Amino acid sequence: MKIDKALEAIEALGDNHIATSATTPLREDAFKLSDNEKITLIREDVKHIMETLGLDLTDDSLKGTPQRVAKMFVNEIFSGLHPLRKPDASTFKNNYKYGEMLVEKNITLYSTCEHHLLPIVGRAHVAYISNGTVVGLSKMNRIVDYYAKRPQVQERLTMQIVQDLQVVLGTKDVACVIDAKHLCVNSRGIRDIESSTVTSEFGGKFKEDSVKREFLDYIKLDTTF
Repeated sequence: MKIDKALEAIEALGDNHIATSATTPLREDAFKLSDNEKITLIREDVKHIMETLGLDLTDDSLKGTPQRVAKMFVNEIFSGLHPLRKPDASTFKNNYKYGEMLVEKNITLYSTCEHHLLPIVGRAHVAYISNGTVVGLSKMNRIVDYYAKRPQVQERLTMQIVQDLQVVLGTKDVACVIDAKHLCVNSRGIRDIESSTVTSEFGGKFKEDSVKREFLDYIKLDTTF
């Protein structure tokens, strides 16, 4: 009975999307193991899960799955956990003296819900106003991708993108809006395939109504935040 109640409490916590901060929760020894060591351990864990479900891992279609999943976790969908994989964000002087808003919209986003480990798929829209420094356009996409490649909460992801770009650009004038579908909602639970989740983070001048509206007009998202 106590175990059942504990499981119910954990499930409720996940569904409520409670997070402690904008920092991904990592243990101090998160990178003590090498990638290869992690893959070996995860492979055995995945194998155990599949065997517990009753699957026959001697079947040609299944026998390689534990290794594939382990490599995917470490090298692909959760690769953004490792700080050494953070993309270099080269900055340049704003020689053109461009002082208006720069918007990079419809950035393809693939992430993973940390509550059920199911995909989050959507678009990120990022903008900033230069105070003398600009960043390469592709680096904005790479920053989005880096923070997306980890178990995530969409609110946290939105904040991490903005906070990183604020540091890179040396300005608070950064904004991000994410519109994404969560397969933990679309494919399980309520199984609502039409709904999506919109989150936003506005810094500096983007908190002003006129600037915020200009940004939203650019990305054609008629939403009140």
